[in-house]
Amino acid sequence: MNAHPTREEDFDLYALGALEGDEKLAIESHVTSCATCTEKLAAARGRIALLALAAPPVAPSAAVKQRLMQQVRADAERSPAAASAPPRAPQETERAGGFFGRWWAAVLVPAGAVLALATILLWTENRQLDRQLAALRAAAEQQQQQLQEVREVADMIESHDTVTVSLAQQPGMPAGAAHVMYNAKMGMLMFDGEIAPAPAAKSYQLWLVPADGKPISAGVFNPVSGRTDHWMMKLPQGIAAKEFAVSLEPTGGMPQPTGPMVLVGHA
Repeated sequence: MNAHPTREEDFDLYALGALEGDEKLAIESHVTSCATCTEKLAAARGRIALLALAAPPVAPSAAVKQRLMQQVRADAERSPAAASAPPRAPQETERAGGFFGRWWAAVLVPAGAVLALATILLWTENRQLDRQLAALRAAAEQQQQQLQEVREVADMIESHDTVTVSLAQQPGMPAGAAHVMYNAKMGMLMFDGEIAPAPAAKSYQLWLVPADGKPISAGVFNPVSGRTDHWMMKLPQGIAAKEFAVSLEPTGGMPQPTGPMVLVGHA
């Protein structure tokens, strides 16, 4: 296996002994050559050990212990060596007690493993729920942002301060037409237009030409034939526009216009 395990919980499942077949072999073959995954497996084993130790001890009832001791004595009496065996010393009772303790350990260890597995499954489910919640939050934030943009566009369209400027094709330039809606007080501009695709290594760039000062870039775009370009741009508030223009510039645009004007409209 060359790739890292795709599920982090696989390390915990392997440490529990819950992985089988190809999944188990994949983990074993990968950790031999991956220090990072070896550390993850060691951490998983540590977690499982802590979970097993965290399992609450359960004291057996007196009746269970009595039945177990009776079974041990009966097995000893049926043994062929029992007749010739010397009387049992006190330590034999202690050994029987040790066996009793080991018997209950055999019960508690699987119980601890089940508890650990349940904890891992709950942890995995919580991680999945956290991811789903994060995705829902991101979607809600995106919808909220889109709703805010729609409200801003509606406010701009309804405002008496908004002007609409038509941009006309200039002689000898690629065919196209567009219009711009602009509100200086709100600092908002909206472009709608369709224009022939730009030549190779070129882009179109929209400019707001103020009544005083240098042109201000209002967006760089690369049209697709037969498709209308549309976007909204926020600009510094209070800039009075003299005209709007679309120029042909090197790919990615320029700080100031350098190419020919393709579309022009006077405010």
